[in-house]
Amino acid sequence: MMDSMKYPGLIPSNEHKRLEALQPYQVLGTPGQEVFNDFVSVVARLFDMPIALVSLVRADDVVFIGNEGLPEALVVAREDSMCSVAILNDGLTEFRDVVTDPCELVNPFVAQQMHLGFYAGQALRTPDGLAVGSLCVMDRRPRQLSAQEGELLKELALVAQELLRLQAAHATNPTLMATLRTRLDGPVQQSLNRLTTLAELGQWEETTDTADAQGYTASRLDEARYLAQTLYRELQAARG
Repeated sequence: MMDSMKYPGLIPSNEHKRLEALQPYQVLGTPGQEVFNDFVSVVARLFDMPIALVSLVRADDVVFIGNEGLPEALVVAREDSMCSVAILNDGLTEFRDVVTDPCELVNPFVAQQMHLGFYAGQALRTPDGLAVGSLCVMDRRPRQLSAQEGELLKELALVAQELLRLQAAHATNPTLMATLRTRLDGPVQQSLNRLTTLAELGQWEETTDTADAQGYTASRLDEARYLAQTLYRELQAARG
């Protein structure tokens, strides 16, 4: 068990119930994990960041069941991961400059080794409201999410929650997850194509503060939120 005396701030008061609620979501290595990898790849692209993760925070460690930009099935000690902090908060957990203003609740070694400059995470919760993991995005440089981007991450966390619940309910049914991937490929690719077009149009602008550039940015966020809402509806329908 993690040394709670050394890192007491990482242990929520409902830790026992939280760990019990985590059990059905231990989906690492089960059929359908590719869906999580596909999902975080889309998330990274929506935020234009090199790293996106879906994590589960266990008693002693944090396991990434879907990741973009990191080694497969990466597992780190709980006290080394900012995802351990994200599950403590109701809203967005954001560290805008990890180097100069690091998270004081965790060991900074892993973040330093990964050359991280930015972290933002949203807790993933069970139907009873217990935080079991997080959806997060990370960058190599300092940055800040806009209010609209924060809302987008929140909506995408709802999608990740639905993926977790679907996977937990059908962990031994690879056919369902394969069918789901096929069903989602169309709307995802259409949205990504539109986002690419908007990004290319924005590159023609000399600065980011012109009316057209701001319009392209707003349109990209609208398209990203539309995609998040579409994914959420499709997953709810699949889960019945």
